[in-house]
Amino acid sequence: MHLMSDAGQRTERDSMGEMSVPSGALYGASTQRAVLNFPVSGRPVPAAVIRAYAMLKSACARTNASLGRLDDGRANAIEAACVQIGEGLADHGGLAAQFPVDTFQTGSGTSTNMNANEVIANLICLARGEAIGSSKDSAYLQAGGVHPNDHVNMGQSSNDTFPTAMHIAAAIELRERLVPALKALADALEEKARAWDSVVKIGRTHLQDATPIRVGQEFAGFARQARLGVQRAERAVEALCELAIGGTAVGTGINTHPKFGSMVAAELAQKTGIAFREAQDHCEAQHAKDGFVEASGLVRTIAVSLSKIASDIRLLSCGPRCGIGELSLPSVQPGSSIMPGKVNPVICEAMMMVCCQVQGNDQATMLGGLGGVGGLLDLNVAMPMMAANLLDSINLLANGSVMFRVSAIEGLVVNEQRCAELIGGSLAMCTSLAPVIGYDRAAGLAKEAFKTGKTVREVAREQQVVSEDELNRLLNPDAMTRPDVD
Repeated sequence: MHLMSDAGQRTERDSMGEMSVPSGALYGASTQRAVLNFPVSGRPVPAAVIRAYAMLKSACARTNASLGRLDDGRANAIEAACVQIGEGLADHGGLAAQFPVDTFQTGSGTSTNMNANEVIANLICLARGEAIGSSKDSAYLQAGGVHPNDHVNMGQSSNDTFPTAMHIAAAIELRERLVPALKALADALEEKARAWDSVVKIGRTHLQDATPIRVGQEFAGFARQARLGVQRAERAVEALCELAIGGTAVGTGINTHPKFGSMVAAELAQKTGIAFREAQDHCEAQHAKDGFVEASGLVRTIAVSLSKIASDIRLLSCGPRCGIGELSLPSVQPGSSIMPGKVNPVICEAMMMVCCQVQGNDQATMLGGLGGVGGLLDLNVAMPMMAANLLDSINLLANGSVMFRVSAIEGLVVNEQRCAELIGGSLAMCTSLAPVIGYDRAAGLAKEAFKTGKTVREVAREQQVVSEDELNRLLNPDAMTRPDVD
């Protein structure tokens, strides 16, 4: 039974002894120890992981009831409490404060597992009209009450629940947030590609003039990167579908039913619509986090793509008068506190910073999975950090993709006159003459044009290298972008 003190604390007991806990807290002694032990970042385990834990604990309760290990009354009570947690965490709701354990905690996530067990048990206490902290009282338990370890955690270990919850959380966030954001971005880029398919501009390789390319072709390339990003996000979901649940402490399944893992995974698959399944090998699923590292690597690749798109659009819009200036970004805010009228490519810059952060998150996640760092013998011990980093990356890329589409891509304008001007002055226009007059003579034309300040067309005409009709045919910029068209 808990005791109240004058300082608004209650005293609870766990296997290590007594612990003072804030009187109104839904968590108990184990969670409070973790709060005191890990005052590191001030960033608690992400809400997505807690929501996943609520789903997992609900599925575990229902499975244990189906297997005859837990009575329906307790199973129903656990499921109802898990629903409360899911609803209470929505939009950073009031229950978020009940999950205060820092991300940088025990590497197995034991503190978060116990945090979930304790909050669920205490929500059931309240639902039964009992005081918070009654979940270990013998009379309460004999009357059908729920114990955080014996009932909420039945057939489970922190070592299989946390890796399961982090997979569930990341898979849901990928499917529900990042995939739709990338699809919408790809749609917007494809729309620009279609609208600008007839606009020809100069290509650039090594930041030097190259042969012409249509603006639509460049944007079709951007759109394809975004579409491939969708595929990579979907592959990341698949990489997370094997779940560790059922392996308990070290992957052997001690203290749980042999069918428990497969039944819980099936329950979760039915609830989420994601093809979750029991891990083929529980030792692999718990001793290593290769699937999670793979998912993070796929998300990192998406960031590489988006950084390229944002960087290129920023560069093509530089100016407006003294740069390339082929594109004009929407003006969203003043660009300088000292230079009036200056407007900067701030949305592109923000997107690129997002992508930089994702690279850093992936590096930390990779290190967390590395043998000798997080991957140690029979359990990975860097899971909370890994989970927080991948979820942060998904959140940043999802929000960043929406920002980039709405505030940059949709209002982007192509400057056709500037594109035409730059093509006319390009020395690379001599490339289409090389098959007719030879590489060396074409190079000589380019050098002469550069030396005199004339265009390649003017020098070729002066030297009469081909007829006027042939010159017009060979130096047609649009035709140079369609070599397969007669």
